[in-house]
Amino acid sequence: MTEPERWRGCSVCKEPIALGAAYWVCNVSTCNRKRTGLVFCSVDCWDVHLPEARHRESWAIEKTAPRVAESVEAAKTSLRAAQTSPRAESAEKKAATRRIIAAPAPEPASGTPTEEVLIVASRLKDYVRAKAGYNTSDRALGPLSDIVRRAVDEAIQNARREGRKTVLDRDVPER
Repeated sequence: MTEPERWRGCSVCKEPIALGAAYWVCNVSTCNRKRTGLVFCSVDCWDVHLPEARHRESWAIEKTAPRVAESVEAAKTSLRAAQTSPRAESAEKKAATRRIIAAPAPEPASGTPTEEVLIVASRLKDYVRAKAGYNTSDRALGPLSDIVRRAVDEAIQNARREGRKTVLDRDVPER
């Protein structure tokens, strides 16, 4: 069979599959991924891959190869693009993430502590409800965050006093 008449080779016996000819694929998604792309010239060849693949339940699906060589080249080109695009996008996303992570945190205005809530509201409310059966107001989060800030500031001072730049559990004051 000449090269223009050949579509692909069988994944098992390597016999050529002609343009427009019937071929078989496995119904299992791991065999049909773009990078794997297993194709078989007969059901017997499909059957040969089963012991190695160890599928629980599978069957062969009959398909027809493209009839024109140009569609083969277009399919190869789109396959190459599909294989490289996710990597490029992934690299771009990682680089963007790195830039965001590397950005310095905003400084609090004039040395005052930020008024951000440090307490996870849902966890606190669940704890109070489980412990006493009470509800918790959202306004309780601010004062509790202030208490946490004071405790953390003291823990930072304790770590600094011992010459460390890591706050450990033993630095946290017991109250």
